Amino acid sequence: MSSNQTIISSNIESGWMNMPQSIPNCPPGLEYLTMIDQLLVQQKVEILEALTGFETQNKFTVKNSLGQKVYYAVEDSDCLTRNCCGPLRPFDMKILDNYRNEVIHLHRPLACDSCCFPCCLQSMEVSSPPGTVVGTVEQEWSIFCPSFAIKNSSGDTVLRIEGPLCTWSICGDVEFKIMSGDGAVQVGKISKQWSGLLREMFTDTDYFGITFPMDLDVRMKAVMLGACFLIDAMFFENTQKDNSAVI
Repeated sequence: MSSNQTIISSNIESGWMNMPQSIPNCPPGLEYLTMIDQLLVQQKVEILEALTGFETQNKFTVKNSLGQKVYYAVEDSDCLTRNCCGPLRPFDMKILDNYRNEVIHLHRPLACDSCCFPCCLQSMEVSSPPGTVVGTVEQEWSIFCPSFAIKNSSGDTVLRIEGPLCTWSICGDVEFKIMSGDGAVQVGKISKQWSGLLREMFTDTDYFGITFPMDLDVRMKAVMLGACFLIDAMFFENTQKDNSAVI
């Protein structure tokens, strides 16, 4: 058996998606996204956090529509920041491939998310490879429904995200629409998926689905993944303590 066949066999056994051949002008590691128009993001259950409400570093598995693993995402933040700043905390996130190579780097600075502070709203910077910015997610000022601009490395708005009036995940999915740059046509969505009563009430472990056009630039697909993590942090990153207080 050749080395390539060995790698493919190993990927199948471990549940990882096979890496496509190298593509010109494509950042290393984003070749996976050329074959994808849908991603499933699953947060790993942290037992310590579920039992105590003590905020730990978030970890996620990113899969394709067949359930094969595409990436693994790990939050990089310190304990004090996580437990003092809560959902508003700044953080970096490393997105790794099957070979533990960091292919996408996310950076979320400390900012507000209230309509009372339009000059200091939320954002996420997306780099691929790390150190090379490919785009940003920028919250737009709005009173009722959350809104975001998806920008490329030149600062041009390529897509927009329009959220619902209510972002509470009580008994069903919460959908954020991905719109064209002018906001006229829906081209995809980011859905926070209902994961069951116990999981919703007593953990902040979330499930998301992302759909986008197959022919969308892979850099913008990477930025959409960053948008998913920003939306999770802003609207669904609640501790057990917070959920118990609501009850």
